[in-house]
Amino acid sequence: MDSQHPLTPNAVLSTSLRLIRTHRRMRTIDVAQGMNMALRSYEHFESGAGRINIERIHRFAEVTDSDPHGIIAALALGSPDFALRCADNKLATILVVVLQEFDEEAGDAINDLDARTLINTFTKTLRDLAVQSVHRDAEAYAWLEERRTRLMRPIRDEGT
Repeated sequence: MDSQHPLTPNAVLSTSLRLIRTHRRMRTIDVAQGMNMALRSYEHFESGAGRINIERIHRFAEVTDSDPHGIIAALALGSPDFALRCADNKLATILVVVLQEFDEEAGDAINDLDARTLINTFTKTLRDLAVQSVHRDAEAYAWLEERRTRLMRPIRDEGT
């Protein structure tokens, strides 16, 4: 995306919804029916027209089994891809749940946390997650490569 011409929040929403719906191989009519909306109203929502409606985002996420907080975070990040990346693993919802538990446990002690500690902690944690993801992909590939050689290979017909 061109950083000088960022997408509007409505354009991010529209693209996010469309990416998730197509990723789920759902038709607009299927999502509209699941949300108990007229097709035209759903199309208006998916096009990003009108005001952003959090309740509809949550209903959309329920119908498409995606991450409502990932869609909302995508608006702040200007990244429809983030909404799609969170659709299956529910990353943003997990973060919100953990934050809710942290708020309940730490309470007013949160006020005493300094910005530098927060930035360093979150940066390190998220970098570690990214490294773990890449490492796991490499491990999975190595595992598959090691074991696939044990599979029966088709016997080549000498006549062809």
